[in-house]
Amino acid sequence: MVEDVGIVLGEAFKRALDKRENIKRFGFFLMPMDDALVEIALDLAERAFLVFDVELNESYVGKLETSLIEEFWKAFTSHAFITLHIVRRRGKNAHHIIEAIFKGVGKALKMALEEEKGVPSTKGVM
Repeated sequence: MVEDVGIVLGEAFKRALDKRENIKRFGFFLMPMDDALVEIALDLAERAFLVFDVELNESYVGKLETSLIEEFWKAFTSHAFITLHIVRRRGKNAHHIIEAIFKGVGKALKMALEEEKGVPSTKGVM
């Protein structure tokens, strides 16, 4: 179910981006959440790639199996066609780490989606 949500959200995000023009394209955020510190970097170019460098010391947070968090982001990135790096810098509390990941990705996406005039890439031009 968690992976399916990642697929659906990724596909919706891809459709919403359409041509991916006039946006900054790159986004990053360093998100603190109590003991947790998570680094997020992303590129909205149409290349699906995920780096998930996160160690969670708990198998479950409530009823959520923590291994499904990576599966969600794999599904999202592969269907949204974005490059996403998620790196845990600090923290032991799985709930705080997971919350920092989702909030950090939201902040990085906000940055990447800001309007910007000009050529987003010189690939194929030079």
